Amino acid sequence: MRQSQLLLILFLGCMLMVQAKIPGAEKKALIDLYESTNGYHWVKKWDLEAPVTDWYGVKVKDNHVVEINLFRNNLMGPLPESIGDLSGLTLLNLAFNNITGELPAALVKLDQLKVLKLEMNRIKGPIPHDIGKMASLQELSAFNNFLTGRIPESLGEITQLRVLNLSSNKLWGEIPNSIGKLVQLESLGLFENSLYGQIPEEMGKLVMLKELVLANNKLGGEIPQAFEQLASLKVLQIQNNEFESFKTLETMDRGQFLVIDYDKKEDFENFKDVDFSRTRMADTKFEDDPDE
Repeated sequence: MRQSQLLLILFLGCMLMVQAKIPGAEKKALIDLYESTNGYHWVKKWDLEAPVTDWYGVKVKDNHVVEINLFRNNLMGPLPESIGDLSGLTLLNLAFNNITGELPAALVKLDQLKVLKLEMNRIKGPIPHDIGKMASLQELSAFNNFLTGRIPESLGEITQLRVLNLSSNKLWGEIPNSIGKLVQLESLGLFENSLYGQIPEEMGKLVMLKELVLANNKLGGEIPQAFEQLASLKVLQIQNNEFESFKTLETMDRGQFLVIDYDKKEDFENFKDVDFSRTRMADTKFEDDPDE
């Protein structure tokens, strides 16, 4: 056998060994995702015969799938339960698609996940009650879906969260007190749901918070006095609720705000009018596209 042929065989053998090291359960989970969301209709399809490392939007590190970025790729259909087998996943971006059905219960098994972006889909049903198991999450964005039910109390266990956006869904009930545990939170959006009751006093502990968007709900009572502790707050939108008093806002430092919008606007007439579409809460940048 010629040396060149031997080298070719060795090279192909090494490639097969590398491919074989990717756990079978992870590859199956990817194939399930492809089939469940009508992969043949994706904008950028996967060649299931090619190595996983060649599949669009998939990143492999140390023989594990660590990222899936299928932003704006025409996914249609529900997420498979087997997605929970992607145990090494740190980023899952499925925003701006047509994903339907409910969030699989096994999603909470992704305890290494740092970024979960599901905005602008058609996902329905509740947020998993044990979502607090996703302890590594730093960003959770699921605005503009059809999520229903209460915000789970366990959400407060995800203490590394910096961005939480559940706006424009069908969530109802009170904001859980456990939100106050998210002391790293910089951006909180619960705009346009059916939330009621008072804002928890515990939210005054969110001293890193820069953006708070609670507009278009049924929240009532008074603005917690603890809001005076939110010295980092730059954007506050609480209009179109049922608050009885805004005394706390009147005692806050007006100079800290870039945008403030609430139902007694004449008291803050010097503030800029808000354009919600330009706030970070509603902003999904096109840099999420792997090709941009």
